[in-house]
Amino acid sequence: MSLPVPDLPASTRGPGWPTSQRPLHEQHDVLLLDLDGVVYVGDAVVPRAAPALAAAVAAGARLAFVTNNASRTPDAVAEHLTRIGVAADARDVVTSAQAAATVLADRLAVGARVLVVGGEGLRAALTAVGLTPVSSADDDPAAVVQGFSPDVGWAQLVEGCIAVRAGVPWVASNLDLSIPTPRGTAPGNGALVQVVQQATGATPTVTGKPWRPIMDEAVRRTDARRPLVVGDRLDTDIAGAAAAGLPSLLVLTGVSAAHDLLAAPANLRPTLVAADLDGLAAPHPGCEADHDGWWRCGGAAARVVDGQVELDPSSPASGGADEALAALRAVCSAVWAAGEDEGAPAPLVDRAARALSAWTARHGWDR
Repeated sequence: MSLPVPDLPASTRGPGWPTSQRPLHEQHDVLLLDLDGVVYVGDAVVPRAAPALAAAVAAGARLAFVTNNASRTPDAVAEHLTRIGVAADARDVVTSAQAAATVLADRLAVGARVLVVGGEGLRAALTAVGLTPVSSADDDPAAVVQGFSPDVGWAQLVEGCIAVRAGVPWVASNLDLSIPTPRGTAPGNGALVQVVQQATGATPTVTGKPWRPIMDEAVRRTDARRPLVVGDRLDTDIAGAAAAGLPSLLVLTGVSAAHDLLAAPANLRPTLVAADLDGLAAPHPGCEADHDGWWRCGGAAARVVDGQVELDPSSPASGGADEALAALRAVCSAVWAAGEDEGAPAPLVDRAARALSAWTARHGWDR
């Protein structure tokens, strides 16, 4: 039995990259920012993140922090951000718990009881939309909502299973299988959802990234007209943007790196890529192919010939992030053009990653 998968567009990005000369924080009225890997890693702010976001606000952009974490309330998230030097208010935070609560409020009567398999983040979100959180299947719930909390154990899972097996609608905040902790990787909400799924045979409605409801929630709450999704993961942040039809910026400060980008199918390719959040203020050179098949971007050029990746020997290799990004964009374009919408063959991706290592390794992008 497998978990549900989001219905993503068949193809959203071909080879090449668009040109963006104006700063992104001037073109977009709201930046829909992922948190872990983009703004912070654990309790530490990502280098350059705080001043880059302050500059975006000064330029007129509004910030929305969009997270799959359903365990913390928006107040707790905002307090964490402020503590590490990123100004934030609870109204700037959008969680998968809020998206789940909105989905349930649209389906249920005001005051309806909802069984919570999760923590305070879910209970607060339900209360905010006029629903009543309960803890037992014996409370005659109209629905079950499940989200991660470190306090979730066998007893909560049993209550959820009993209600779901009785035919009660089931909503899951997200399906992240694992979460990082100071002691290593730990089971995430997706792993706990699988427990209920295996015990009941049911399939939940999912509201967090990469599903669309959380993006719709963020746009609705911010009244965004020209939003930009900013994330570090292709499979959640960028896929979520694609599901909602929104432009996206991948920053290379978190999970996804060069190899992931090279291997990405068309519907997981970001609109733009940057080293970090300074990319919100930087120009983004386009990438197009010439008549000899070279994909040229910011002084770098690459092509694929007979299954081999060639880099123009004149491509700059000073070690700077701008040169590395230009090489990455050029090689991605060449590899994507040589593949299909489903992605390039694995051997070609591996050869391309090795060819890029002279640029990407020094920045940690070859992980």
